[in-house]
Amino acid sequence: MSPAAAPASAGPLSASIVVPGSKSATARGYVLAALAAGPSTLTGVLEARDTRLMRAALQGFGVRFTDLSDGVVRVTPPERFTPHDVHVGLAGTIMRFVPPLAALAHGASRFHGDVEAHDRPVAPLLLGLQRAGVSIDHPESLPFTVQGAGRVPGGAVTVDASGSSQFVSGLLLAGARFERGLDLRHRGGALPSRPHIGLTVAMLRDRGVAVVEPEPDHWVVAPGAIAARDETIEPDLINAATFLAAPLLVGGSVTTAWPDHTVQAADAILDVLAALGAEVVRRPGEVTVSGDGRVRGVDLDLSLTSELTCVAAALLAVADAPGTISGVAHVRGHETDRLAALETELNALGGRVQQTADGLRVTPAPLHGGVFHTYADHRMAHAGSLLALAVSGVELDDLTCTTKTLPDFAGLWQHLLGQR
Repeated sequence: MSPAAAPASAGPLSASIVVPGSKSATARGYVLAALAAGPSTLTGVLEARDTRLMRAALQGFGVRFTDLSDGVVRVTPPERFTPHDVHVGLAGTIMRFVPPLAALAHGASRFHGDVEAHDRPVAPLLLGLQRAGVSIDHPESLPFTVQGAGRVPGGAVTVDASGSSQFVSGLLLAGARFERGLDLRHRGGALPSRPHIGLTVAMLRDRGVAVVEPEPDHWVVAPGAIAARDETIEPDLINAATFLAAPLLVGGSVTTAWPDHTVQAADAILDVLAALGAEVVRRPGEVTVSGDGRVRGVDLDLSLTSELTCVAAALLAVADAPGTISGVAHVRGHETDRLAALETELNALGGRVQQTADGLRVTPAPLHGGVFHTYADHRMAHAGSLLALAVSGVELDDLTCTTKTLPDFAGLWQHLLGQR
């Protein structure tokens, strides 16, 4: 694919953006509906590559999806799951949420995916499943095969989830369907992205699943049915933050829907934007972020909002003072090694970025145009699009990777800039 110049802004922004449903909540909603005791209707689901692949994965196990209208889907679980080959694409949610369901099928299910997905960590999740009584061939990485027995004994399981909170969520989502439930502990380094585990626990409780947390990094899921539930999916606040960050670079303001009550890291996201120099105004159901075209150099702990790493690094690269990002060592195992990719791409444009043990050290320097490579990573494409607002001549080698979580990112970006 030939590089293309990223759109630039003609001046300060004045835009209202509608961001579609959360990928994280859509994926969890689909899996829980597939495991439920009856049909569920989900409203506001995200239609993107990852969620289409999730639907295809679950359909292969016998789950039926009925599209009722735009963004409204009826999910009907089968009487019993049938094994099949699962293509995960580059989606961590499929790699880590679907194998426990495959263990409930009768027969072998092989998991494979994009070449880049082979480097994404999955072994701790599969080790946890083995400790719960599941047989797995080649459990180190993709491709692997889950030998489903139609049942999972469950019980006490310990995993090291320092590489991804999805190792915990993947086991929790299916834990109620295990014969003895699940007594899950994390043992290892700092657990990343805790709000995503909070989202999993909240969605389980909404479906009548008994989940208790007797101590930090310890979850107990009682065995039993997962109730069918009709649900509305929240917007993806990390995706929204990409648009809200734009006024920091070109001035003006952007408004978008913002839930008053959510288990997403809503406050932490807005705190990051404010620390970088934005003015944040909350009103019932929405938020407006304004900026004057200047980014403040600051030290950011993104342990609760690690998906903001790429956006924050792009902003710090053009800030008024040096800054750091910490608490994000695990993003080395995301769609790409994001810390290495950011260091490489920003420095290629004249930046001064250095990796640290758990993040980046960014010293602003005059940047010039050039190709910003996205590594098939939607968050890298978001960062490059923002950078192009501040640096003339920045080109992205691939914008189609944004369809992973935002199918019309290009159109929304043009709307943001007043170009459609």
